[in-house]
Amino acid sequence: MKNKSLGKNAFLNGLRSVLNIIFPIITFPYVSRILSVGELGKYNWSNSFVSYFWLIAGLGIATYAVREGAKLRNNRKRISEFASQVFSINILSTVASYVLLLLCILIFPKVQSYSACIYVFSIQIVFTTLGTEWIYSIFEEYTYITVRSIVFKILSVIMLFIFVRKQGDYLNYAGITVFSAVGSNILNYLHAKKFCTIRFTFKIDWKAHLKPILIIFASSVAAKIYLSLDTTLLGLINNNYVVGIYSVSTKMYDVVKQLIAAVLTVTIPRFALLWGRNRYREYRKLLLQISDVLALISIPAAVGVFMLAPQIVVLLSSAKYIRAVSSLRLLCPALIFSIFSWIFTSCVLIPAKRENKVLIITIISAAANLILNLLLMPSLEENAAAITTSLSEAISMLLGIYYSKDIIKRLYDKGFWKDILLYIFGALAIVVICICGNAIFKSTIRIILFDVILSSLEYALILLGAKNKFALDVLEYILRRFK
Repeated sequence: MKNKSLGKNAFLNGLRSVLNIIFPIITFPYVSRILSVGELGKYNWSNSFVSYFWLIAGLGIATYAVREGAKLRNNRKRISEFASQVFSINILSTVASYVLLLLCILIFPKVQSYSACIYVFSIQIVFTTLGTEWIYSIFEEYTYITVRSIVFKILSVIMLFIFVRKQGDYLNYAGITVFSAVGSNILNYLHAKKFCTIRFTFKIDWKAHLKPILIIFASSVAAKIYLSLDTTLLGLINNNYVVGIYSVSTKMYDVVKQLIAAVLTVTIPRFALLWGRNRYREYRKLLLQISDVLALISIPAAVGVFMLAPQIVVLLSSAKYIRAVSSLRLLCPALIFSIFSWIFTSCVLIPAKRENKVLIITIISAAANLILNLLLMPSLEENAAAITTSLSEAISMLLGIYYSKDIIKRLYDKGFWKDILLYIFGALAIVVICICGNAIFKSTIRIILFDVILSSLEYALILLGAKNKFALDVLEYILRRFK
């Protein structure tokens, strides 16, 4: 099989991420004005609760499947056998997750008050399993995924304006969210036959699959604790209003993080392929390039979100959510920490089959998150959740560096750190521009337009002036396309 262009895949996955961003940018301001803060809190709490059972159903299979399947993709018989076994394990774990979900609803009175919304969100569990999206990651088929996303996002936006018209329509909003996320997964399952034959089987090599899957799953559970437990605890310790406020912060944070991570996501199968075939020189070169590009993007993005937090909150929700500004700003450091943590776990430790190290990292990060949340949340509420998320991501990143040190030894040279200083200098210039924008304009939209356009130009000019390789490559590509 011919290798797909990483540049093209990054663009397509970036486009898909932009679509995932545009959907909440279009829908969230509308929904936050239609629904009450409490209803939005109930929606987000239910989604967060179901995500634990979605995680149980997933069982870490997607990460394992991409890592191992990337090495088999040139042999249809072997990849079909592998995919069928992994898919069958996924079906069994999905059944188990539904049983546990129903038991929780029956046993806990607090959960029963959210049951209707929980049932709606639970639909995504089975459709995610049937979607077998890991197949498309193995074969780097981002064109199909992108086209599919465009169609279903457009349909979802239309449905939103038809079915969410008044307070009380939060269940309709939940249903449309599920449709947007996993509505196309039946098509995924059918279309996957182009690459391999997937069927349910009881002939599973449990000895080969179970141990790495469970280690990755345990890591995923621990990661989920420090990524989603904050919302769950806010609902239990505080109230739906606080959850509603924090959901605005996390929505904006997730939007930016998702866009940055689009560059990284498409490279994970390539890292698994290069490491699996012992092509270590190419692997290290790609790792250095990806680290540099993500630093170039994430550092100014975090600074820009911090400076524009009040305008972002007002524009994408309303003035009644202005309290979310502080927690959004406290989440900004996590944008950088989480991206680099992801590099070391998904691009270094997982391809190197060090799932046990990833498990240690996530357990320590999750424990820190849980303890700090319990201590700080009663007094600091949503700000405590934001602080602990940033700290947990920092811990995860530092531990990732520690456990990867033999692989990345002498990789990050003086040139890399010189680039980091350049990106920090460019980010400081963004601060100056944003201060000027706030002083000159009063209109939210004008401030955002002035700050974003001028900051982007300023950052690009600083990179080009310093002869940054990535910036020069992009400029050369643009000029070549014009010619």
